Amino acid sequence: MSELTNDAEALTLYTTTWCPFCTRLKKLLDEKEIGYTEIDVDADAEAAAFVESVNGGNRVVPTALYSDGTTATNPPASQVRAKLAELADA
Repeated sequence: MSELTNDAEALTLYTTTWCPFCTRLKKLLDEKEIGYTEIDVDADAEAAAFVESVNGGNRVVPTALYSDGTTATNPPASQVRAKLAELADA
């Protein structure tokens, strides 16, 4: 698991400051020392457009973007950890 702890390039989270699901996911990832890059879609129009493009026109957060180009909408932390482990093994 140590290869995941500082690899913020493997995971980008599109979030907002007011989203309770975003706060929960970040808290759970932080507890496991899993790195990520966070982008606030309320402050970044391009990020908001990206989130809408992968969610059928809806601005759903959190949206996770992985280094392999795949995305997940409102994923549980366990799913994020599993995907990052899969990417680390690839």
